[in-house]
Amino acid sequence: MKLNELNKIAEPFSSTEQMPVLFLGHGSPMNAIEENEFVKGFRDIGKTIARPNAILCVSAHWETKGTFVTAMEKPMTIHDFGGFPKALFDVQYPAPGSPALAKEAKSLITKTEVGLDDKWGLDHGAWSVIKHLYPNAEVPVIQMSLDYSQTPQYHYELAKEISSLRKKGVLIIGSGNMVHNLRMLAWDKLNAAEFAFDWAIEASEKMKKFILANDHKELINFKAQGKAFDLAIPTPEHYLPLLYVLALKEENEKVSLFNDKAVAGSLTMTSLKIDKA
Repeated sequence: MKLNELNKIAEPFSSTEQMPVLFLGHGSPMNAIEENEFVKGFRDIGKTIARPNAILCVSAHWETKGTFVTAMEKPMTIHDFGGFPKALFDVQYPAPGSPALAKEAKSLITKTEVGLDDKWGLDHGAWSVIKHLYPNAEVPVIQMSLDYSQTPQYHYELAKEISSLRKKGVLIIGSGNMVHNLRMLAWDKLNAAEFAFDWAIEASEKMKKFILANDHKELINFKAQGKAFDLAIPTPEHYLPLLYVLALKEENEKVSLFNDKAVAGSLTMTSLKIDKA
């Protein structure tokens, strides 16, 4: 093997300045091909970040029993949705994988045995937003699954175990939605100006207050926050990626909110970047 090939393999694990962490409110899969303020927000935030050696994404759309990381060289683009235009199904995001990063993540986590997956790929929670950050698909991407059998506290603690990847050029992204209740979506307001139900506003404002106050305990304990939170988080998979991101925040870092708007009553696109103050 040539020296430059060896260097390429080692590259994701060379020491770098600490990378920021992102939580991206991904919303509708159509954001992958539409031009709107949220897509612009993703692009703009991408311009503020040094190009990473690799990306580790925790997506709402990969739930498993146990924790897994994708470990294939060429992850497929998964179209895990239905009822959308053919143009969306035609989208491919051919980012390379990184078996080396998958093994590194596995080695860091002691809380559970992490499986190396060769079947999943990149679901729309990952590619529909990452494609706006890196449209040329040149940055290797792996996904980490959400163990649906575990508690919010467990996910928060597990995330802390991968914090050292930030100093090795790895951009960690959580992709979900803070307020996500599709059953109560106001379909007639889908293309209207910003609109949110009262309970969605209440939950969103409370979440942001806790985030900006570094009160992660209350966010972990979201099931005890009352009716508005119950409606905002009817199932946890879109909320849990937020806990992964918050767990990685260090004391000397700040949180910046962007795309902080509601869509169709019961969905918020609120996203955040954690970076040095």
